[in-house]
Amino acid sequence: MKLKSFIPLALLLTIGMVSITGCQKGDLIDNPNVAASTGTVPASLLLNHLTATLIRTSGGSSNELPFLPAANASQYVLSNYSYYRGTNSYNYGSTTDSYDILKYAIALQAQSTQQQGNQTNKYYALGQFFKAYAGIWLSQRVGDIPFSQAGDPKILTPKYDTQHDVYKSALALLDNANTLMAPIAAANPNAALDAGDIFGLSNLQWQKLINTYTLRVLISLSKRAGDNADLQIPQKFAAIVNGASGTYPIMSSNSDDMIYKFNAAFNPYPIFVDGYQPYNNFGNVGAPYITATAGNQDPRVFVVATPAPAQITGGKSVSDFTAYAGSDDNLTLPDLLNNSNGGQYSFTSYNRYYTSTSGALAEPFVFIGYSEMCFNIAEGINRGWVAGSSATWYTNGINASLAIYGITNGETVTIGFPVNVTDPSINPKGLAQGAAWGTATVNIPQFMAKVAYAGDNAAGLAQIFTQRYVSMFVNSGWEPFFEWRRSVSTADPNGIPAWSQGGAGIGTPNNLIPRRWLYPANEASYNTANYNAALQSQFGGTDDPTKDTWLTK
Repeated sequence: MKLKSFIPLALLLTIGMVSITGCQKGDLIDNPNVAASTGTVPASLLLNHLTATLIRTSGGSSNELPFLPAANASQYVLSNYSYYRGTNSYNYGSTTDSYDILKYAIALQAQSTQQQGNQTNKYYALGQFFKAYAGIWLSQRVGDIPFSQAGDPKILTPKYDTQHDVYKSALALLDNANTLMAPIAAANPNAALDAGDIFGLSNLQWQKLINTYTLRVLISLSKRAGDNADLQIPQKFAAIVNGASGTYPIMSSNSDDMIYKFNAAFNPYPIFVDGYQPYNNFGNVGAPYITATAGNQDPRVFVVATPAPAQITGGKSVSDFTAYAGSDDNLTLPDLLNNSNGGQYSFTSYNRYYTSTSGALAEPFVFIGYSEMCFNIAEGINRGWVAGSSATWYTNGINASLAIYGITNGETVTIGFPVNVTDPSINPKGLAQGAAWGTATVNIPQFMAKVAYAGDNAAGLAQIFTQRYVSMFVNSGWEPFFEWRRSVSTADPNGIPAWSQGGAGIGTPNNLIPRRWLYPANEASYNTANYNAALQSQFGGTDDPTKDTWLTK
């Protein structure tokens, strides 16, 4: 029997735990392929499932892989033709869920306790991390969720915890995970944690990741830092930063990054899986990214993007930053296609992203990384949460991002012709797709002078948001979207950096980017009373994607 995608949390967990423990009733014949109720599932196997499925690789608007919905919603790369590249609509509808992560996290805790005879082992510690991750993953999308009662097989209609309480519980879980990992990492810091970990991190790297992720969670609470004293948001942030060399180790370089790897045989680069490979001409780089990079003479734009063909036929060189032009998400697809066919927009690099099935030529897909952490710390210092040099952390974040792309000062970057077109007004030399179009020389000092930190003020904060956004280009899943959403205010209704909204291309009834997803569809059927109560307390009774949750009000 195939379960529907949106079985509510408690019921899914109950069914899941039955499948793990093999509970049988009546006179059913025992299934020899299912463990008995007292049986053992190797903790390593459970960990393998958790790490292999942590990053959402399906589920429509929940997909977190590069060049798919998360990158589109973050206005990095926009479609101009729906048949090949989908639409740019922000009509997300119902979210998928993180119940499988929570289910396996609970199972990992239970099995590791049974197998190790304690709750201080590395598997139990990671179970705490994954449980916190699952709660935050879903809550940041919808608001209040079942969490404290989730996983109890005796409660099939769990109450909804407030978003405040979900975050409070998650922060406690993360702190405990760090505490449990500390002696394990101290004893064998460089030993691989477990063969079941697809990320291949060591004991110490997992402890660093837990604390680095906690910094992400704390900075995401910036709008609630001043009116929720019980959460101790600035204090916890400071404790981690100040304890980085001891109690709370954090990432120290790109080598600590959580990287999702692709391979040609079993896990091809998403452009190939989704059939985008022949259709680079139907996707253009978005205006927010081009403005943030080319507008600041950022050499990263030479690596990931191309100039707009019409700018080159008009006489500019491929190294001229003003030749790069981004597409506008406010426009309809026919308008975007017409403009793109006229050579008005930049494209992503064909040679970098569209020629290797394994993504070998692309930058690594960093899901949680050092560069982001640097910007998060810079922001914390800018906000006065912790003492330190925000300028140093800001600069470290930029340098770490440049290193991810392998960019060095003075190097020559060859820029390939981006699309397969023969129109002489666009391609007067008759270049093949990917053929050398010209070169550009990397000038890092020039770029760094353009983006020199403005200080611990509003301008400096805007720079941190902008450079963090650039560093996450088609990386980090939905994190760029959540960061942008957090930056929106009355003073900055289009966020930092400014994203297009208000036009027909956004696709929502009010042509504005939604503030949240709808709840998983079956919540209304399986947990009706609690679901309705949660809607009433948060949004006046309607599952309204235009309303802010507690997190972003």
